[in-house]
Amino acid sequence: MKFNIEVECTPEEVRRLVGLPDLTEVHDVYLDKMKDVMTTGLTPDMVDTMVRSWVPGGAAGMDFVRDLVKGLSSTPSTPKKKD
Repeated sequence: MKFNIEVECTPEEVRRLVGLPDLTEVHDVYLDKMKDVMTTGLTPDMVDTMVRSWVPGGAAGMDFVRDLVKGLSSTPSTPKKKD
């Protein structure tokens, strides 16, 4: 036996029916913060915080990434010719 039930309702009504919290205020704060970052740009502290959260291993991981970026930026742009 198979039953099909169709319910027509808005996403807000489904959220309330299932009992999920209303995160509208949190979403608005998040969007305001994103707009602020987009208008003012990233600060060095923000970049440092992002990289620390992406790289495992704490200070050793940060040192690895720093050395990697330094190595990439100091490599010659023209390859050496082989004899």
